[in-house]
Amino acid sequence: MRYSLDKNEKYAVFKLHEQKLNTLISAELKSEMLIINSQGFNNIILDLTDTLYCDSSGLSAILVGNRVCRNASGQFIITGLSENVRKLITISQLDTVLSISDSIDDAVVVINQ
Repeated sequence: MRYSLDKNEKYAVFKLHEQKLNTLISAELKSEMLIINSQGFNNIILDLTDTLYCDSSGLSAILVGNRVCRNASGQFIITGLSENVRKLITISQLDTVLSISDSIDDAVVVINQ
């Protein structure tokens, strides 16, 4: 799995550099979310700008990130959604559960409120 991680004082930005968020990547993404959270980052921004496809295992990984942040009284925000990924989230009715921002900057504003 290719990704970059930018840690700031209040949050971590996890940018996935993969076109597909599927079974091959989701387990590792879940692990990374748990590791980041265990390092004291209760606020995580997941940037999916490079991701064009997501399946149910990818959604599961996203929900793990959401749960660990919420359990730590933090925020989990996803950004950079392609049309396909956004549709999957909407069809799955997860748009009412997940925090979605149009950009990393917008997500940072939400975290700093």
